[in-house]
Amino acid sequence: MATRNIKLTIAYDGSGYHGWQMQRGLKTIQGAVASALYHLIGSKVMVYGASRTDAGVSALGQVAVIQIDSPIPTEKLAIATTNRLPSDIVVTEAVEVDEAFDVSADVKSKLYRYTIFTGPVRPVMQIRHCWHLPEKLNTEAMAEAAKMLIGKKDFKSFAAAADNRETSIRTIFRCDVTNDNDWIYIDVEGDGFLYNMVRNIVGTLVEVGREKIEPQKIEQILEAKDRTAAGPIAPASGLCLMWIKY
Repeated sequence: MATRNIKLTIAYDGSGYHGWQMQRGLKTIQGAVASALYHLIGSKVMVYGASRTDAGVSALGQVAVIQIDSPIPTEKLAIATTNRLPSDIVVTEAVEVDEAFDVSADVKSKLYRYTIFTGPVRPVMQIRHCWHLPEKLNTEAMAEAAKMLIGKKDFKSFAAAADNRETSIRTIFRCDVTNDNDWIYIDVEGDGFLYNMVRNIVGTLVEVGREKIEPQKIEQILEAKDRTAAGPIAPASGLCLMWIKY
């Protein structure tokens, strides 16, 4: 039987997991998907993900690729895998792709959304998927600062100190700050992201919203190429990987 290259789109509530990447003895999304596929197919399946989301981060559109030689039809794989997954993970789509498809290198853009709730009362039904920050933020100043992050730039100041990738240059296509009453949404679309980059951007924009940093200071922060120049990291709970485009 010929091996098929299958692209999976996966959504998950990451609040109860130690991130995407498999780690011995820890509950991870990659581990849960690999286990479900093992129980479905009867042999070990390697699951390659497009984004290594951190502990506590959720996704609506994570993408993974697997190679299988099972007789199960591709169109039945999503539901068959989901039936063997915990209730907080779902495979929303399974499609066959060319064997040359590279789940990481072929990415054109990704969109992350960060959600902040500024109301006084803790939003218990959404608390796992937002940052509860009960204070008034200047969203106009945040939006002004966000626009200065758009373009091809060196984002070293917004990368975790532990990020040792060859280059810290990335392209941000858009960085929007919108609000709906007490809810604030920060959408960041880019061609790729450094470790903790979106959460560090959000933490910095919140300092702008608190009027502790002037919006124009974003340029100096970028030029510094030093993590200590930017604001604190935002909690993982508010972050969601919305989609990945190829």
